[in-house]
Amino acid sequence: MEPVPVDGGEAVPGAPRLRASYALDDDGAWIAQARHLAAAFLTRAQTEDGLPVSTRAVEVTQLVVSELVTNARKYAPGPVGLDLRLGDDVVEVVVHDGNPAAPVPRDADPGRVGQHGLEIVMAVAQALHVRQEPAGKSITARISLSA
Repeated sequence: MEPVPVDGGEAVPGAPRLRASYALDDDGAWIAQARHLAAAFLTRAQTEDGLPVSTRAVEVTQLVVSELVTNARKYAPGPVGLDLRLGDDVVEVVVHDGNPAAPVPRDADPGRVGQHGLEIVMAVAQALHVRQEPAGKSITARISLSA
């Protein structure tokens, strides 16, 4: 699972400062791989670009990546893509999958075991957006880089 190079070009106002795209392979360790990629991406932003990235931001990003990738693998056919985009004060986690149906959070149920992923993402992300795509959907979660 190697990053897909993104053309640097000239800076565009409002465009991400740093991006990485990954195709998550189907070898069984994709959740751990995705979490590792997210942490490495934020570490690179901090060390190479000097961006202030809090420990909390790394942990929350890894949690969001884990939940969204797990849901994509469980409920969507075909490949799963992970894009990480860094703005001045946020990281965007974008997961692409082959299921066009938007996820729906479930009603609170203290007796339910599991299936809380979307609720968790909604609780820790600044924003969550679902976009229909020609071959499925993308889910974007925005996470603050500060504590």
